[in-house]
Amino acid sequence: MISAEVLAKPGIRHGFFTRIGGVSEGIFASLNCGYGSGDRAERVTENRARVARALDLAQGRLVTCHQIHSPTVVVVERPWRREAAPRADGMVTTESGIALGVLAADCAPILLADAESRVIGACHAGWRGAVGGVVDATIEAMTREGARRERIVAVIGPCIGKASYEVGAEFPAPFLAEDAGNAAFFVAAPRAGHSLFDLAGYLLARLRRLGIGAVALTGGDTVAEEARFFSYRRACLKRERDYGRLISAIALEP
Repeated sequence: MISAEVLAKPGIRHGFFTRIGGVSEGIFASLNCGYGSGDRAERVTENRARVARALDLAQGRLVTCHQIHSPTVVVVERPWRREAAPRADGMVTTESGIALGVLAADCAPILLADAESRVIGACHAGWRGAVGGVVDATIEAMTREGARRERIVAVIGPCIGKASYEVGAEFPAPFLAEDAGNAAFFVAAPRAGHSLFDLAGYLLARLRRLGIGAVALTGGDTVAEEARFFSYRRACLKRERDYGRLISAIALEP
C-alpha cells in the first residue's frame, strides 16, 4: 500500500494499493480487486476484504462504482451491493466508515479530502474522464457537501507513465480543443505520427488550475513496473487474455 503525506490527516484513512498482498493467481496475482476481470469472484472478494481490513473497516464498507470513463459523480450515503453499483467515475461522502474505492489498470486513481470539513472524494481518470472533467466534477460535488476548495488536497496515484503512453495522431485533438497549452503534455514518439502523453502531468496541471489547497503525485508507471502494478496496456502488448485491477481507497474514520 502506498500512502501520501498530504492525505495523512487526523480522521482520514487512505491507501493506493499495489498488486501485492492478495490471494489471486496467475495473471491476476495477487491483489486483484476487479470483479470485471476473469478472476474467480471468491478471490476478488477476499482481496477486497483485505483492503477493507487495511483501512480498519469491515468488508461491506468498501464501495466501488461501475466505471464508464465519464465525468459522473455520485454522493455516497450508505454502502451498496455489488450488483447495485452506480454507473459513475467519481464519488464523494461525508459519512464516516465508508471507503470510496477506485479501480484502475493504467488510468489514474485520484483521492481527495478536506479533513477539516470531513468531506472526501475519489475519482477514476482515464484520458476520456480527464478531458471530460471528472476531477472538476468531483471537487464541485465536494464543495456542495461542505468542503472548502482551498482546503481540499488531492493525490494522483500510480498510472500509465509518459514513457509508456504512446498515442496516435488523432489523440491530442480533444486536449488541444480545450486549451492549446495542453500541447505541452505531448512529445513526439519514436514512431512517426505518434506522441507520448503525460496523463499524470495533465491531471496535475488541471487540479492546480482548480484552486485547491494542494496536489501531489505518488509516482509509479503501471505499465513499466510489472512486479508492483496491473496494466491493461502491458497485458495487450503481451497478448495476455485478461488483466487484474488495482484499487485505491479513502475513508473517514468512524
